[in-house]
Amino acid sequence: MKVAVTGATGVIGRAVVRELVERGDSVVALSRDASKANLDVEIVEWRDPKSDPAPAAAFTDVDGVIHLLGEPLAQRWNDAAKREIHDSRALGTRNLIAGMRSSPPAVLVSQSATGYYGPHGDEVVDESAAPGDNFEASVVVDWEAEARAAEQLGMRVVLCRTGVVLSPSGGALEKMLTPFKLGVGGPVAGGGQYLPWVHIDDVVGALLFALDNDGAHGPINVTAPAPVTNRDFSKALGRALHRPVFMPVPGFAIRLLYGEMAAIVTTGVRAEPRRLQELGYAFRRPELAGALEAAL
Repeated sequence: MKVAVTGATGVIGRAVVRELVERGDSVVALSRDASKANLDVEIVEWRDPKSDPAPAAAFTDVDGVIHLLGEPLAQRWNDAAKREIHDSRALGTRNLIAGMRSSPPAVLVSQSATGYYGPHGDEVVDESAAPGDNFEASVVVDWEAEARAAEQLGMRVVLCRTGVVLSPSGGALEKMLTPFKLGVGGPVAGGGQYLPWVHIDDVVGALLFALDNDGAHGPINVTAPAPVTNRDFSKALGRALHRPVFMPVPGFAIRLLYGEMAAIVTTGVRAEPRRLQELGYAFRRPELAGALEAAL
């Protein structure tokens, strides 16, 4: 099939493009700057996703779209950063769909996030849960609403609510490694909050599964089958690195360092992939120890 991919130069995007090519699909990557994309596929420039519709030419004879565009959450949130986090997702998705109106593909697989649910303590959360009321949840609600507009074009829409991605190429795990390698890593803010982790192999696997499977539609949690607490994750990471885990990090220190964004780390959600399991997706790295070993 022919697949268009936004956010193709990010950690997840590059892995998605690589697997699509390896399995024999043709790929069109939408990029702000074709000269810097460094991808061995067809590239169509989309210089300002927040302001301009995606180029209609990018969707000629395209069967499906995987939409991964969005400003990183992992930064200190001031008003400008929060506006960029929101608009890069909501307006970028609105303009993506505007560009597809003349020749809509059959399916849109749109990245989303487990941040939709907000903090939930140790309650098990599946796709039927209501949205939270914090900043991250409000962003995801608007993001998903824009993606669902593609249904009006007759497209099947899948919203992949992705958890904390473990990847050897950067992302959340990279930011955790330094204190653990120095032997001063440990649980954060008491460690009882749940971490909805997922290995990047399963992020890619789930995105392509959603692309291919006509039964996939609406929200799908892209998380490992067994979420763990921050405390258990810290212990597993210490074992994987052969380092001690004895330096708990108080919540106030994280809030001092990251401000409002610290809530992503100090709170959590026990999101489980009910829909993926119902649809028969076979996880590639379902266990944390093996996932960490592969990511490291």
